[in-house]
Amino acid sequence: MRNQVKRLDFIWTLLFMAFIGALIGGFTNHLAIKMLFRPHEAKYIGKWRLPFTPGLIPKRRDELAVQLGKTVTNYLLTPDMFRNKLLTPENEKKATAFLQNKIEEQVLHSDKTLNDWLQLAGVSNLAQNVENKMEAIIDTQLMNVRAKLTTGTIEEVVPKIWQEQVKEKIPTVTSYILNRAEQYIDSPEGKVMFQKMINDFLESKGTFGGVLGMFFGDSNSLVEKVQKEALKFINAPGTFNLLHSLIDKEFTKLQKRPTAELLSDFNWEGLFTSVKAYAKKELALESRLDKTIQDYWPQGSEWTSENLTPKLIDFGFNQAEKQLELSLKKLKLDEIVKEQVDTFPVSVLEDLVLGISRREFKMITVLGALLGGIIGIVQGLIVFFTNLS
Repeated sequence: MRNQVKRLDFIWTLLFMAFIGALIGGFTNHLAIKMLFRPHEAKYIGKWRLPFTPGLIPKRRDELAVQLGKTVTNYLLTPDMFRNKLLTPENEKKATAFLQNKIEEQVLHSDKTLNDWLQLAGVSNLAQNVENKMEAIIDTQLMNVRAKLTTGTIEEVVPKIWQEQVKEKIPTVTSYILNRAEQYIDSPEGKVMFQKMINDFLESKGTFGGVLGMFFGDSNSLVEKVQKEALKFINAPGTFNLLHSLIDKEFTKLQKRPTAELLSDFNWEGLFTSVKAYAKKELALESRLDKTIQDYWPQGSEWTSENLTPKLIDFGFNQAEKQLELSLKKLKLDEIVKEQVDTFPVSVLEDLVLGISRREFKMITVLGALLGGIIGIVQGLIVFFTNLS
């Protein structure tokens, strides 16, 4: 009976020590986990700060933020990661298709007129402003032309090459005049003209004219004689030289005359008005701006898809790849991560860590209780065998 009592005491002692050990082990691990985050701020008694306050993570939050920043930049958001994930041929094709679609949808096939695009760019009354500017330019240029043409002689104003060309044409003009004169004199119209001239001459001489008419006989024969003599005169070499010399002299005189004298009666204002009206009519800027890009460029989609969009995307991807590492350095992602972590409330960090590792922390608490229970049992055995001795 006594041995049974001892055995029961021994079992109860082991169980009690195992319970106490498990309780201490579990509570200790639980407290250690809590002390990673709690308390969130330092606690003071007067000016004396309590040990282990604040918790480990709040106390080392700055170091944690720095290490997280380095981890992100060195192992997570690296240039190679961006190249492998973003700058791929598949993404380049998708970007090309997306950009081409947006260009066609928003620009090439848009219902917006050129006026609408100009208004979006902040440009208003372009047609009126251009027409006013055009009229001002035409006025200025025409006034310059007028001043140039009415200042000086023809020889000074007209280009030399034009004057030389006119002078070279004088023989041709002389021959043309003589040929036309010959054709006219030898024509029925010329015969009628000579007959009228002769009759008018004879009538103007009165009785003497009648005597001359009787002397020469029939006027038709007289007209034929005059025609023949006129044709001989025209075909004579001296006639050509005489007419050529006269035209050449008159042209030389003309060259010395002021252009203002020749153009004194010219309607400059009418010319200015006509030129400006013609330019405005041909320009028709208002109606031209009231059309869409597709009206002027119907093949725009094909051209941009072949020549513009692929080159833009290729250029963008190449530049992105070249500047990627430098750009990431300029972004200073480690500092951004550090700043963000520094702004986190400690409770957010606690929820973040516990949200990921809550199950593992519970297992650590259970493991602490299990180890504490085992240690309690070992202590009980040690106490039991020590008492036996």
